[in-house]
Amino acid sequence: MILNHSNAQMENSAMTDRWLSVEEIAEHLGISKDTVYAWISKKGMPAHRVGRFWKFQRVEVDAWVRSGGADESKAEGDV
Repeated sequence: MILNHSNAQMENSAMTDRWLSVEEIAEHLGISKDTVYAWISKKGMPAHRVGRFWKFQRVEVDAWVRSGGADESKAEGDV
């Protein structure tokens, strides 16, 4: 039984650590895909280019949001 529990933990970890698409991160944040692209270029949203696609780590994006990265009151270029 311990082995099964460990396997379940590894599977859950793998699911939470997987790379998310623009559509998935937009849904996670409750924003549009256009907003995701704007935040990448104007606000420095953490994103990784894989070929022609943008990919995201949920923990990186969540930390960025918590630190105020998505704050609409900040002007472009403010850090």
